[in-house]
Amino acid sequence: RPRGSGRQLEAGMRGILITCNMNERKCVGEAYSLLGEYGDLLYGPEQFSDPEERLSGSEKEEDEDDVEAALKKEVDQIRTSTEQKLRRFQSVESGANNVVFIRTRGIEPENLVHHILKDMYATKKKKTRVILRMLPISGTCKAFMEDMKKYTETFFEPWFKAPNKGTFQIVYKARNNSHMSREEVIKELAGIVGSLNPENKVDLNNPQYTVVVEIIKNVCCLSVVRDYVLFRKYNLQEVVKSNKEDAQQNPSTVTEEQNLTVVKPETEEEKSSEVKQENK
Repeated sequence: RPRGSGRQLEAGMRGILITCNMNERKCVGEAYSLLGEYGDLLYGPEQFSDPEERLSGSEKEEDEDDVEAALKKEVDQIRTSTEQKLRRFQSVESGANNVVFIRTRGIEPENLVHHILKDMYATKKKKTRVILRMLPISGTCKAFMEDMKKYTETFFEPWFKAPNKGTFQIVYKARNNSHMSREEVIKELAGIVGSLNPENKVDLNNPQYTVVVEIIKNVCCLSVVRDYVLFRKYNLQEVVKSNKEDAQQNPSTVTEEQNLTVVKPETEEEKSSEVKQENK
């Protein structure tokens, strides 16, 4: 894919980050199909205006009589058409293997992805084969601590600035980046959330909001999502499973998603309780 401006993930973009199993090309195809289906439902079909249609018949004839003017018009039309036909969803280079980034224009990634997961959770209808997780990315900045602190002070306001408040957790994942510290990032961002309203409290079990931090190379992707636990960490393969299927899964199977959150250690009482239950 071309690596020109606008075709790589960079600070300032919004969109949807998608993880998959190896087949990125098929993942992009599935993403376009799924996002197009729900995008049309929520926002209506994409509308493209053709500059040719705005010219009157007389203007067309005049241009056709003048070869130079006709050539200039054609060049302008190509440029205008390219600008106008920037699609609602556009795949760009993510900078990491098995990760696809779909840049969005004119829509709210958070609302769209939540709507997709809500529908799939209710219908239990599987719609993808290679897509694993689908995370809305409402904002991006450079992946350096000072940039992230400055950016999130404003970015977090709609959810956490007084009088708004809520319980929250922070999930963190870094790819192709070695200069950021997981502990430092979580500590600093949690501190910013707390400074916006002291009533914001950490809840690792069932938070109202989950702050998603996905770092790829030197870009930090951020979002604040709802129903993260209910929708199986925004995993499209897991969200369509019934509760019975979840219970039958091998509990020792460790997935990428299970490694993203902090797990509290068991207490001696909990261990003792489990032993008694097994004995029964």
